[in-house]
This record gives sequence, structure tokens and C-alpha cells, in this order.
Amino acid sequence: MSVTILFLGPLRDIAGEQLREVDGPLDWAGLRDAVGPEVAAQLDEDRVNVACKGRVLADKCALQAEDGDEVALLPPVSGG
Repeated sequence: MSVTILFLGPLRDIAGEQLREVDGPLDWAGLRDAVGPEVAAQLDEDRVNVACKGRVLADKCALQAEDGDEVALLPPVSGG
């Protein structure tokens, strides 16, 4: 089985794809490795959130995704 990484907004443009399947389980270090250096640099920003199983993580570095989970990378939201 695998973990699905979902790239949203500008992170999708940087990654060049909307979804990526990777082997699970997946922790923070594994996520950073799986997304590549450009997206990983964005993940280091406080304004970028990570959700797992539909819930935004209070501490994204505590990510523990299991086989079958979806991890969404959430860029900052702007609006007027």
C-alpha cells in the first residue's frame, strides 16, 4: 500500500503534479524526501500547513501517515 501526497495551489505548480503515491508509512523526514527540495523548502515555512487523514496537524513535524492515508500540503490562503 501507499500514502497519497496531495499538492494544492502553488505547491502543485512547484511539484509539477497534483498527486504523488509513495510507500508508507511516512514521517516528516520521509515526506520532505518524497516531495523534492523545492517543495521541501516551502514546507519549512510556518505558513504552509500539512493535513493528514483530513485534519490539519498542529505540529507538522509530528506527521505519522500510515498506508492508505492522504497527506495534503496546504499553502497559505489569501483573499480580500
